[in-house]
Amino acid sequence: MADKVRDLRSALALLEEMPDQLIETDVEVDPMAELAGVYRYVGAGGTVRRPTKEGPAMIFNNVKGHPDAKVVIGVLASRKRVAALLDTEPENLGKMLCKSVENPVPPVDFTGEAPCQQVVHKATDPDFDLYKLVPAPTNTPDDAGPYITLGMCYATHPDTGVHDVTIHRLCIQGKDELSIFFTPGARHIGAMAERAEELGQKLPISISIGVDPAIEIGSCFEPPTTPLGYDELSVAGALRGEPVELCKCVTVNERAIANAEYVIEGEVIPGVRVKEDQNSNSGYAMPEFPGYTGPASDQCWLIKVTAVTHREHPVMQTCIGPSEEHVSMAGIPTEASIYGMVEKAMPGRLQNVYCSSAGGGKYMAVLQFKKLSPSDEGRQRQAALLAFSAFSELKNVFLVDEDVDCFDMNDVLWAMNTRFQGDVDVITIPGVRCHPLDPSNDPAFSPSIRDHGIACKTIFDCTVPYDLKDSFHRARFMELDSEKWLKK
Repeated sequence: MADKVRDLRSALALLEEMPDQLIETDVEVDPMAELAGVYRYVGAGGTVRRPTKEGPAMIFNNVKGHPDAKVVIGVLASRKRVAALLDTEPENLGKMLCKSVENPVPPVDFTGEAPCQQVVHKATDPDFDLYKLVPAPTNTPDDAGPYITLGMCYATHPDTGVHDVTIHRLCIQGKDELSIFFTPGARHIGAMAERAEELGQKLPISISIGVDPAIEIGSCFEPPTTPLGYDELSVAGALRGEPVELCKCVTVNERAIANAEYVIEGEVIPGVRVKEDQNSNSGYAMPEFPGYTGPASDQCWLIKVTAVTHREHPVMQTCIGPSEEHVSMAGIPTEASIYGMVEKAMPGRLQNVYCSSAGGGKYMAVLQFKKLSPSDEGRQRQAALLAFSAFSELKNVFLVDEDVDCFDMNDVLWAMNTRFQGDVDVITIPGVRCHPLDPSNDPAFSPSIRDHGIACKTIFDCTVPYDLKDSFHRARFMELDSEKWLKK
């Protein structure tokens, strides 16, 4: 089915064919907090206020202030949907991404008139205004401003000429200005901007919004899996078996994704830092993936926008920070990175990896490990150390045996309750740099933490010692084909 998917519109067409995976509304919605507030309830439940976890994607056809545009949210907010859009099974996604990284298909130039440039607005036009041109939602009443949460930022290193695509936090600050937040030392485009600043140069950048989901997933890989110089658009090319097509920007010397719904063109300005909430003074940025509304930064870089291009009747794509959508985009590439590193070190032992919703796709991984011989005892912990090396922002690793479903956290907790003892099966590695958006990674939380963003990385070994495996058989049911009893 997913061989039809090459852009956002074909992805939505596929979801429309699947039961309960896409809904639409014609009721007017305000992008200022209301749109995200509505979607938070779609599919949500439980006893506390939180964003949706497994609800359908939702299209808002009537967006206040934007009569010619639609907004879609939640396209990737389900592992089942991601698997369908990439034409595979949910449990195979990490392995599929791993193979794609190892067999990249580089992007190519688009020939003809690019769909993303059907309508062109230049910043020199007298009525140019980002607030009116881009229906970017303000996710909560506390947000610094309207955010572009799924913008594929594409830039070129000023020295080497290598390219990179990354998703960054982008907030509209004025009619032709965006702030962009770079996590210090974490992303390639941040390094490109820093080098351009050293040279006293502006860094041309394109921001493509509303693209093939394969691009959104592939863009979330990080070092060491995709080092500086690896263009993550090549991952999407491998997933689709054909290259991503790029077009030349209209006003800057850079390329953009040709079949995007929107493209924002601009330049990162050297030597300028802006306060993210300079317009709202709320003190907050936006809801982030750990489930908290992050503090506004006073060290955001400034993008001076030179143009906005888009398709006719464009579809803006957005997501809510702490949701299954972020887990899909961040977690599946993390699974691929961990699987690839461990498989190279000890082939055949690691059966699968799951970066669960509870960790936002970044903080927590479950490794399903198979001990093949007595000498494999202890290798499971070595695999956990490799997982920490594969993804630096990982905080906790759970190790389970091959008879435990790593994708079912209830089964993982069952293993923890029946195959784990806290005094011997917890391994702690204190004082390691992790992620600044985890509020517990702070000296105020623990005296062992020297600086904000440092954590104690922890391994929870819920595997049975190899010499005791015969005493830990799960209940053995008869193997048969149940279809005979289920036929109508």
